[in-house]
Amino acid sequence: MFGFGFLEMPRPFNTQYRCYSVSMLPGQERQDVEKGGKIIMPPSALDQLTRLNIVYPMLFKLTNPREGCITHCGVLEFVADEGKIYLPYWMMQNLLLDEGDLLNIESASLPVATFSKFQPQSEDFLDISNPKAVLENALRNFACLTSGDVVAITYNEKVYELRVLETKPGKAVSIIECDMNVEFAPPVGYSEPKKIVKKNQEEHMDTIEPITYEPEDQGFIAFAGQGIRLDGKVRKVKDDEPPVIKASYKRGVPDYDYHFGNLKFIRAPKKDDDKKKESAETSTFEAFSGAGKSLRQTKAV
Repeated sequence: MFGFGFLEMPRPFNTQYRCYSVSMLPGQERQDVEKGGKIIMPPSALDQLTRLNIVYPMLFKLTNPREGCITHCGVLEFVADEGKIYLPYWMMQNLLLDEGDLLNIESASLPVATFSKFQPQSEDFLDISNPKAVLENALRNFACLTSGDVVAITYNEKVYELRVLETKPGKAVSIIECDMNVEFAPPVGYSEPKKIVKKNQEEHMDTIEPITYEPEDQGFIAFAGQGIRLDGKVRKVKDDEPPVIKASYKRGVPDYDYHFGNLKFIRAPKKDDDKKKESAETSTFEAFSGAGKSLRQTKAV
């Protein structure tokens, strides 16, 4: 009768239903429900939710009163039989539910997600070339995430299970129209490959000296041959002859300032060019600088 401008506050939705897996839903097989994180509720629930002025999007807190397990979900359709709800099989596993168990459903308001971290439950997940794109496409069928849940996604007709390790800003977050950063933890049972070096090989590496890898001298060495006498006698070697000095092997010095992807071409100047420069500097040639001579001889006076 009198309007005072008061807004009607939303009232919580709290009721219990018998829960069943999607495979028990009458009619055609619903793979879209099994691949997501939403449930199917009866039409009476929609009528009750509209009268309670529930905040959209509709998010619910599911609690197993027998085991105390909790998770969160959204709703896909209101076509279930009265008194029943249908859940994805992976959600029933998280809640430790059997077919026909009682499940408490309560309306919930969750913060928008900003960060989430997942851990694959199998090393087969590493075979996916772009896991973030696959996960982003799969999460479109989800409405929210709860820390500790093991969600199931399907890719190339294969089911991959991922545990939700962490969510921010809360333990349960809404992922509808959000900008969320995603990280992956190493899969369960995965270990970094280690390089195994045998002891015999290590001992062999310690005994190897760099001089064994010296390159052979292939350049020209003057007077490096042996003399042969015409009469066939053996040439006598004098003790005073100096020994032939071979070129010493010098190990290369690594470039500690090297950056990956950069190539340096260092060209040393030729010795002949240096000699020509030195001779050009020392010799001062001037054209027609000599003294002239005459063919006629000067007469003696």
